[in-house]
Amino acid sequence: MNTNFFGFIAIVVLLFLSSCDVLQQVGNEVVAATDNSTQNNSLTQQEVVRGLKEALRISTDTAVAIVSKPNGFFADALIKISLPPQAQGIIKNKDNAILKSMGISTKIDEVVLRLNRAAESASKEATPIFIDAIKNMNIADAFALLKGSDTAATHYFREKSYGALYVKFKPIINQYLNADLVGGISTNQAWNNLTKVYNQAARFSTGLTPINTQLDDYATKKAIDGLFVKLAAQEKQIRKNPIARVNDILKRVFGVKS
Repeated sequence: MNTNFFGFIAIVVLLFLSSCDVLQQVGNEVVAATDNSTQNNSLTQQEVVRGLKEALRISTDTAVAIVSKPNGFFADALIKISLPPQAQGIIKNKDNAILKSMGISTKIDEVVLRLNRAAESASKEATPIFIDAIKNMNIADAFALLKGSDTAATHYFREKSYGALYVKFKPIINQYLNADLVGGISTNQAWNNLTKVYNQAARFSTGLTPINTQLDDYATKKAIDGLFVKLAAQEKQIRKNPIARVNDILKRVFGVKS
């Protein structure tokens, strides 16, 4: 073989070796980029827990602020507390001659307003209870919430906090319902007067059923239900709306999921 041939072979080998180095370098860069991407997109257990706790804190703070302000319940058709279901007959039959003569409509308005005011007042006490539930959330809880439905955290709070909320809310609501307000009459008195009038009318009118609802129990449950309605709305916002993720950890945790 002549020298030109060997020279050609040498050039090909050098080019091949050079190509291998370049390919290796490119490969290394791709691997490095992939590793960095994985590190940037993956979440540690601590980040998930921290992100979920922050989401819960923001959601609960916002929900409590919404319902505990003046007219937080009363002016919101979604959570406004009306008369107990058993007492719907009062509204339905308020034009009954006997009821009308007893001023039933005015009494209805008084009770409804005060039920909502009691709920607004009690809701201010929810935050410490929610904080306790957040503190006790473990890693398994956090990952379950991250992968759960758009109201998984609200369901978590309902399971973990409902009993404590009821115990805390009921005496506050009862105290509020027993307080003398406008006209020197308490909500419980207004309710008792209302049901007394209605039950007396029921004795003389067909189609009217006597009422025995415990107002404080009813108002407590409706107050808690309304709070959870607003909490669910806040949770959905954080999960679905990037603008609602007000800090980096929320953007990171919920951005990865979406």
